[in-house]
Amino acid sequence: MLNNQPWIYLAPEMMTEWTQCMEEGLNVERFRTICEEIAKNGKEMEDLARITAEEMHHQRIRKDYPYMEPSDLGSIVDCLGERRHQLTPAAPDEAKLRGAWLGRIAGCLLGKPMEGMRRPLLYTMLKATDNYPMKRYVRRSEFTPELEKELGSLWINRCWVDTIDGKAPEDDDTNYTVFALKLVQKCGRDFTADDVMEGWMRDIPYLALCTAERVAYRNAAMGLLPPYTATHLNPYREWIGAQIRGDFFGYICPGDPKTAAEMALRDASISHVKNGIYGEMFCTAMIAAAAVTDDIMTIIEAGLDEIPEKCRLREDVEKVIRWYREGLTGEEIIEKIHECWDENTSHGWCHTISNAMIVTMALLTGGGDFGKSICLAVQSAFDTDCNGATVGSILGMRNGGIPDDWVEPFGGKLLTSIQDFNDVNVDDLVRQTIELMKK
Repeated sequence: MLNNQPWIYLAPEMMTEWTQCMEEGLNVERFRTICEEIAKNGKEMEDLARITAEEMHHQRIRKDYPYMEPSDLGSIVDCLGERRHQLTPAAPDEAKLRGAWLGRIAGCLLGKPMEGMRRPLLYTMLKATDNYPMKRYVRRSEFTPELEKELGSLWINRCWVDTIDGKAPEDDDTNYTVFALKLVQKCGRDFTADDVMEGWMRDIPYLALCTAERVAYRNAAMGLLPPYTATHLNPYREWIGAQIRGDFFGYICPGDPKTAAEMALRDASISHVKNGIYGEMFCTAMIAAAAVTDDIMTIIEAGLDEIPEKCRLREDVEKVIRWYREGLTGEEIIEKIHECWDENTSHGWCHTISNAMIVTMALLTGGGDFGKSICLAVQSAFDTDCNGATVGSILGMRNGGIPDDWVEPFGGKLLTSIQDFNDVNVDDLVRQTIELMKK
């Protein structure tokens, strides 16, 4: 079984590695054929994969590459533009914190059963259950025999909202938020990247991690330390994993996006580089801003202002803002994002940037309405549970709560893989969050 686990071997992912190198501006065009051959043959060519990846990483950046994308705090700060908003740090707000915790869980639960479902099948399912445009949770009991046949066992046996037995199931999108609470309880706000890595190895099972996180864990077990855990044999280093991890740092920094983003960077740096790091900084800063302002554009801009001016993530998020200002609807923006990123490739489907664009679209076109916004995030396809969770967290914070019908299926209860937090209640998580903020 372990031999068949994903996200351990490099060889099957060599085309992802090649694409990643190309996007980082490395001069690796001539390596495409050998990367295709390695990926085709898989694990039996692991040694050649590692040699080839190392050689690609030593290539020079193309002279026409327009981006400045460092991965360390000092260099990132040097690449920032002027902050457009001066926000005022605030005291803990119990209602907003509860809204953020519940919003993250609800958004995750909405998207979790359809994670990995591509848009054509997702739309077929939503229309067959009278839920398009999406407006509520999908229930297993709504599936007709015809729909069951079309979906197949891969999808009908997922954790649909009427099959979860009153608690939100374990998921990495909620695991990391709870882990961050435990991390700050143990190490304080000045935790280091080493503290994060050690905490993972102590408190999170290896197979509960995905993509870049699983690679970082493996690298740490081999004796590497951050930031090398992020760069060694890691083709997923700009995927979405870090973007889903930083919410708690926003929770405990209301009105202080800068501090929240710096905490997010330390967390992200154990598994990600460049735009993978920026995704966590962006979303964490938006949550911190959402604690003190209702204006959606201000929230988004406060997030963007914490990442480099000349990075791919900021460029693509600003495309979404431009489309919105031009009057495009949510569905029209979704279509444009699908033109930019191919959901049929794992790299396009799971990349930080494609999913940050979805989050931005949902925030802008959802108009602050919690249900409408998380539904827009999920019906866009791509990484449905991640995007539903992030949008839910931001708006739960902004709105100071979420509607009861989004809480009812899980009753404010959550299962996780985190040691000592396996079965938790949101009220307890909120209480512990406030206790930390008062120290």
